[in-house]
Amino acid sequence: MPIDTTLRLLSKARGLSVADIATAIPRAGIGTVNAWLKGEKLPGRDQVDALARALGVPAGALLAELAQTLDPARTRGEHQLLAAYRALSPRQQGALLEVARGLAAATTPIPARKKHAPRRRTPA
Repeated sequence: MPIDTTLRLLSKARGLSVADIATAIPRAGIGTVNAWLKGEKLPGRDQVDALARALGVPAGALLAELAQTLDPARTRGEHQLLAAYRALSPRQQGALLEVARGLAAATTPIPARKKHAPRRRTPA
């Protein structure tokens, strides 16, 4: 889940307004907190610690979300696919995995068979 979604969910669960969060974070105004919640900006390291305290979660939870958001091994399309997958029901996820596996199998080259010389029949 993207960090902006995590921040929105945690702030809602804790009953914190944007102003409440901005007050708890040094050098972060309401505009900055709004940008975090909209996914337009990412909080800095010091801000993550203060955010975690304000939201009542370990900083590692937010850092894990940031790491996932910034994972260089994933393309933008992979992030979008993962977000869409997580929005599906378990049954839909299973169906999507079957389709993906079928597509992957269809694009995997099948090794060519070795051609053998015709066998000679020996008289009995």
